[in-house]
Amino acid sequence: MRKIIKTGLPEGSAPVEWATVGGRTLYTASIPIYEDGSLETGSIEEQTRLTLANLQKIVEAAGGTLDDVTQVQVILTEKRYFEGMNEVYREFFKAPFPNRATIVADLMVPGAKIEIIANAWLEG
Repeated sequence: MRKIIKTGLPEGSAPVEWATVGGRTLYTASIPIYEDGSLETGSIEEQTRLTLANLQKIVEAAGGTLDDVTQVQVILTEKRYFEGMNEVYREFFKAPFPNRATIVADLMVPGAKIEIIANAWLEG
């Protein structure tokens, strides 16, 4: 059964939740959005930092930490953002790192340069 995690992030009009848990696995996606619903439109470093801060908030709301994240999928709108994203990513994740894939694609949120999809294993 799917359990919804309340994150404090704004609810949108799309039929989607910020985070769900099935069994002991957390499923989530994060974008560079503030609690008031506004989007960070600055550099890739600023957007990555907010996106990862949101991910951390989501994982903690589910009872875990970033050390519980097992897989990350990073979606960037341009390949040139890879190094800036990686620089900030290292501020949030330490070795041993989660499994990760990075994809370049268009995003549905205008102005967003990054979206992160993550899974985490939650203890008990």
